[in-house]
Amino acid sequence: MLPKNGLLNRRTFLAGSAGFLSTAVWASSQKDEPWRFTSGRRMSPYGAPSKYVGLERLQIGGHPLAPEAGASSTPLERLNGIITPNSLHFERHHSGVPDIDPSQHRLRIFGNVQRPVSFGYEDLQRYPLVSKVLFIECSGNSYANTLPTALDKSAGELNGLLSCAEWTGIPLRQLLEEAGYDPKSDWVVAEGADAAGMNRSVPLSLALEDAMIALYQNGEPLRAEQGFPMRLLVPGCEGNLSIKWLRSLEVRKNPAHTREETSKYTDLLKDGSANQFSLRMGVKSIVTAPSGKMQLPDHGVYEITGLAWSGHGAVKTVEVSADGGRSWRAAEIQSEPGLYRPTRFRLPWRWEGQPAVLQSRAVDSSGNRQPTRSGALANAAPGFTYHYNGIQSWGVDQQGRVSNVYR
Repeated sequence: MLPKNGLLNRRTFLAGSAGFLSTAVWASSQKDEPWRFTSGRRMSPYGAPSKYVGLERLQIGGHPLAPEAGASSTPLERLNGIITPNSLHFERHHSGVPDIDPSQHRLRIFGNVQRPVSFGYEDLQRYPLVSKVLFIECSGNSYANTLPTALDKSAGELNGLLSCAEWTGIPLRQLLEEAGYDPKSDWVVAEGADAAGMNRSVPLSLALEDAMIALYQNGEPLRAEQGFPMRLLVPGCEGNLSIKWLRSLEVRKNPAHTREETSKYTDLLKDGSANQFSLRMGVKSIVTAPSGKMQLPDHGVYEITGLAWSGHGAVKTVEVSADGGRSWRAAEIQSEPGLYRPTRFRLPWRWEGQPAVLQSRAVDSSGNRQPTRSGALANAAPGFTYHYNGIQSWGVDQQGRVSNVYR
């Protein structure tokens, strides 16, 4: 018997539908396709998507006085798996993308160290490298869902300041130990070489834990917009901490209280206080399909799929609801959960024209549970901007149109 919410058991569905699916494939492959009878194009020096795909980042406008600043988001609803292609990784710049000659760029480590050191790009290439699959999320991601009225936007437009890649570089601990850092120090101030002089204070404990100086992204040298020739990467923390175009690291006793950690990137609370250095990103998930601005073409079975991640540990479980949170079913986690990496979840759903509200909620290995929208905003001051991780709701009307709604 079909559940009222339409959610199905994935394994049972696949076992029972294999014959039907194979018949559909055979039926659609009988016609003569013109591309079978002519030679294709030649090889290219650098691969590009098919002209029929049309994938691109979603542009978020910058300030009128600084058009080179701003952001672009990943079209999450158009992707699958967990890895974001380099060309679609979200961007966030405060003064545009610098054009840095790696032969002229150096990374300096100084301050409370025994031996101030300086590294060129080629110097770092000689170190033993490590690779990790990690997400980066802007702390302002999903900000639009804190507004009083739900905006009719896509998953990428609302939540696309999130991307995941395999990053390769040198553990920061190794370079700090080489410089002889003072263990009585508590902070490292990282600064970028962009015109904004972007800088942030990083707890020394985080710098020694999992941070790295990244040189490669998904196997190729960093793109310019991702920090070429080198960037800091602090896993699980707000993206602003992972300084791009890294030029210096100062070991010190106290934080620098820079603009980006005082007037910006600080959580204002209802009681008038503020949480400063709330750096880790909370447990979060979103359904990427079906999602905002999509249209279900007809009745039948659809796969609900999405991403879940956490800055406090690995994702442990993901549940999906099709009735606005009244009932839930465990989704199948398809990508291996790992520390600071997203996981892809899936669950089949039968839609027969009934109104629905699709949601997902995640729990991480530290026991943190993704809050509802009202729960995420409960202690926030008006104009709350950062670290929003409330449950995303997608309404499906009787005509099959999917839109962003609040629940």
